[in-house]
Amino acid sequence: MSTDDLTPEDRQALLRWRLALGSEAERTSSRFALTGLTEEAGGVGLEPGRLGDLDQALSFVYEAKEGGLGASRPYIPKWLAAVRELFSHEVVALVQKDAIEKKGLTQLLFEPETLPLLEKNVELVATLMSARGLIPDRAREAARQIVREVVEEIRKTLENEIRTTVVGALRRNTTSPLRVMRNLDWKRTIQKNLKGWDTARKRLVPERLYFWANQQRRHEWDVAVVVDQSASMGESVVYSSIMAAIFASLEVLKTRLLFFDTEVVDVTHLLVDPVEVIFTARLGGGTDINRAVAYAQQNFVERPDKTLFILITDLYEGGNATELLGRLQQLVDSRVKVLCLLALTDSGTPSYDHEMARKLTTLGIPCFGCTPKLLVRVMERVMKGQDLSTLVAQEAK
Repeated sequence: MSTDDLTPEDRQALLRWRLALGSEAERTSSRFALTGLTEEAGGVGLEPGRLGDLDQALSFVYEAKEGGLGASRPYIPKWLAAVRELFSHEVVALVQKDAIEKKGLTQLLFEPETLPLLEKNVELVATLMSARGLIPDRAREAARQIVREVVEEIRKTLENEIRTTVVGALRRNTTSPLRVMRNLDWKRTIQKNLKGWDTARKRLVPERLYFWANQQRRHEWDVAVVVDQSASMGESVVYSSIMAAIFASLEVLKTRLLFFDTEVVDVTHLLVDPVEVIFTARLGGGTDINRAVAYAQQNFVERPDKTLFILITDLYEGGNATELLGRLQQLVDSRVKVLCLLALTDSGTPSYDHEMARKLTTLGIPCFGCTPKLLVRVMERVMKGQDLSTLVAQEAK
């Protein structure tokens, strides 16, 4: 059938399908002669003859390149100018977003149309961190605001649970001399008095009431968080920064945070603002875990039996692996509670050096991928002196 036999409305509908399918449709369609539609582009908002320009602009993002055919990588400024000329502001933003996701054009992150459209999540923050050197001055504040929004959302989700769990774990065996209602430990009171259940009256008659301690002791535990900032650990760096900031806000914990690649950076002083912590991280480069552990061992471990040492790394060691194992053995022998999180992400699914993880496990150091919520439960068990093996085996990935 020829397009000449179609009504104007059908011709316009067919033209819109041609625009959606791309230039490949002209080579594969046997039923309609789509080439005859090229000059009718004005009917859908394009100037006559501009269909080829549109194809060229979109084919780079949306057409697969197979066997050496297909769109080559265009000169980005020229391509971006064409996209802006051909489409509305909303469509430009969508095309740029797809170019970032499909073609890895991170420089497009910082175009004014794109940033507001992107989904604000940990993956985006990690991408902004990795492309930090590309951020132009005009986009720096917008990028920082996106990071702040993501951080605040995560913090709001985790903070109450962390506070309740950690403080509850440390108060577990402490009773209060101030026997007032606000200090009543309801859970423990009910558990300890179940034998006093009055079946006839359907009420609990407690023999003893239990109360929380009215005063908290300051810095009951030291928490050292040592984080690998190599390129593959972006999401872990984001979550580590936020969780360390929450830990630092708890009076019962003394928290330190260290980033490392081949160098070490102590960012403890920035923990009042996790956004500043995140923008301090420099993703990429090599990995010297041994050097980081040596620094933390010397500067962060003051009370070994009250220190939780959280090493967050995929264990691909570029430094001295033998010395690293020796230092970790020293920490374990001194009664430091050492954990190795192979990832700290929403999925908790790590890619890591399996042989090194096996060696750490032999030292008695649990090695597992972890989600933020699982880490809270792990900390609770550590501070209660409970075994971790069952929890890690059941839920860690």
